[in-house]
Amino acid sequence: MLYVRDYRPADPSAVLRAPIVCLAGLSRNARDFDQFASMISSDSERPRRVLALDYRGRGRSGWDENKANYNLAVECDDVLTAMAAFGIERAIFVGTSRGGLILHLLAASKPDMLEAMILNDIGPVVEVAGLQEITAYLGRGSEPKDWNDAANILHSTHGPTFPALTAMDWHDMARAIYAEKDGRIVADFDPAIAEQLRALDLAKPLPELWPQFEAFKAIPVMAVRGEHSRLLSDKTLTKMARRHPGLRSCIAKGQGHAPLLHKSDIFTAITEFLRTI
Repeated sequence: MLYVRDYRPADPSAVLRAPIVCLAGLSRNARDFDQFASMISSDSERPRRVLALDYRGRGRSGWDENKANYNLAVECDDVLTAMAAFGIERAIFVGTSRGGLILHLLAASKPDMLEAMILNDIGPVVEVAGLQEITAYLGRGSEPKDWNDAANILHSTHGPTFPALTAMDWHDMARAIYAEKDGRIVADFDPAIAEQLRALDLAKPLPELWPQFEAFKAIPVMAVRGEHSRLLSDKTLTKMARRHPGLRSCIAKGQGHAPLLHKSDIFTAITEFLRTI
């Protein structure tokens, strides 16, 4: 079972515009996009329908008994399945981290589905230092005592790279990352997903996706990079701009991996980008 959050604008004119499909990071889910999607779907000038997907093993989607299915190719198929279920043939995609990697595969296999693209702190080159950072915090396994403790754990872990976030942001992030199950507050994903990441040999070079990135040249693309990100480097962002001359880039000040898209500076840049489409 796959779960999708559907944000439908009240304005009937929204059906004339391409919807937005949001894809989250490795262990994350549709709740990451709740504030962003609510703001886009209720925009006073150009509202759009927004759908946010929980991949298998995350959020409210079912866990896969075959843990080998937690891979980019299968998750790309999940995106296609969700779009078919909603009758969406073409969309603007927002891909955060792993979601952006899935979009590289989608662009190579189904380019006609892509109206435009927003890559959130991800590109064709994934820095090993960034993956090591993700592996480290997914492996800590701290179980919060309550929701305040959940917010404090996140602040303690990510605070140095996210000075722009407020106390409310950390509480919102806690509600997005954790879920209450059987009276416990736990990370809302199948632990097998983290185990797969820990099994990677990060001493070996990671495959690059420049051939797939070439498929983006035919569509408008915006790239967001967290100012303190260790997953998407300045070098890669510069090379992306050379490979895609029309690429719009934006730095999320005071944020690391991966930026919250509803923060005012990034949200303004994104809405300006969307109004050109």
